[in-house]
Amino acid sequence: MQAVKIDSDVLALPIFKQEESSLPPDNENKILPFQYVLCAATSPAVKLHDETLTYLNQGQSYEIRMLDNRKIGELPEINGKLVKSIFRVVFHDRRLQYTEHQQLEGWRWNRPGDRILDIDIPMSVGIIDPRANPTQLNTVEFLWDPSKRTSVFIQVHCISTEFTMRKHGGEKGVPFRVQIDTFKENENGEYTEHLHSASCQIKVFKPKGADRKQKTDREKMEKRTPHEKEKYQPSYETTILTECSPWPEITYVNNAPSPGFNSSHSSFSIGEGNGSPNHQPEPPPPITDVSPTSNLMLVNLLPTTTPQEAQQWLHRNRFSTFSRLFTNFSGADLLKLTREDVIQICGPADGIRLFNALKGRMVRPRLTIYVCQEPQPLRDQQKHEDGEPANSTFFVYHAIYLEELTAVELTEKIAQLFSISSRQISHIYKQGPTGIHVLISDEMIQNFQDESCFVLDTMKAETNDSYHIILK
Repeated sequence: MQAVKIDSDVLALPIFKQEESSLPPDNENKILPFQYVLCAATSPAVKLHDETLTYLNQGQSYEIRMLDNRKIGELPEINGKLVKSIFRVVFHDRRLQYTEHQQLEGWRWNRPGDRILDIDIPMSVGIIDPRANPTQLNTVEFLWDPSKRTSVFIQVHCISTEFTMRKHGGEKGVPFRVQIDTFKENENGEYTEHLHSASCQIKVFKPKGADRKQKTDREKMEKRTPHEKEKYQPSYETTILTECSPWPEITYVNNAPSPGFNSSHSSFSIGEGNGSPNHQPEPPPPITDVSPTSNLMLVNLLPTTTPQEAQQWLHRNRFSTFSRLFTNFSGADLLKLTREDVIQICGPADGIRLFNALKGRMVRPRLTIYVCQEPQPLRDQQKHEDGEPANSTFFVYHAIYLEELTAVELTEKIAQLFSISSRQISHIYKQGPTGIHVLISDEMIQNFQDESCFVLDTMKAETNDSYHIILK
């Protein structure tokens, strides 16, 4: 299968390095122990030597035949025993593979209670103890006996256009993969020893959309010249899943194994083939308690930040779901990412948020005012009828940032400035023409000019423990 091309400098990142398939070259002629056949026609609009593409209708039941293809004497240890197969619908696009958890969580949020992949149990034959983990929407598993006829009917409930980044109508849907991983029992009775994996590329359309797309592709091919047709594969009535590397078990959430099954498949190595990601990140380092000084250093990411500190920064800034992707990234590595790189890795919403956080971008407040407390020498100056004051006064202003533009918010900010309770401020006035005191209201604050300067004067209120504030 050809590697998915990503038109960006993001190819330089470690997680996007394209490596050679881990499958040996002679695998092409090797007789595999099992064969899986999806009973749906392949598209005629696929070029020679490209992987087949099969169109499916959303929610429709499609048969997958599980065939025992062993030669006599091959794998005798599974004779008369059951094997376990795990079915997955996963992303073909490498970018989406690395953000699979976020994509599926978004889908779960928009489609509460729905699953991406289901087994049509009444129509299936030969499957034993089918299971669907409620936390893994795109995965089902079951036991089966290779010596007996086995056919499983699957239903895919998501459509390809649900995962496109820009939705303006008429966009192309993303391709998925149906992948099957089969395991045998180990000496402890756990299904952890890998036997075989295979997958195929699919696109899922709204009901009857797959039939229309197949017809459109067929009509396009009929219009091509015989010479052009030679560059394309014929449409086959069924789709044979081709051998691939086993899908890596990357657990983002606490996925308890199904009762009676062990969901750990750590006994086989992870390679690359047919779109399976070759990068299996290590768990992020534990978040340890840091001193107040370290806490301040983690507010903004620095080029000198170590990978461990970068992990802490990601967690503290609510990017913990991406910590596995950036396990070995230092501060310098993260700061070199462009806006397009981050969006491609994390998706539009989280990508923009992460990029802004990396660049230390602060949201500008709606209103900024500068205030200082009227010093005593200035008050004494008012007692002199003329002449310069004896001592010059140095004014120190403090910035107050307002978002809600309300009198209550201004009261709270001034109280913080004076280190008193907001209940101790009875009223806030603005000195108006001829020295009148105008009660501050929400509407008045909304009409303040940005970066206005005020001198604060305090006046004892009628009660003993409260004050009036006057803005001059």
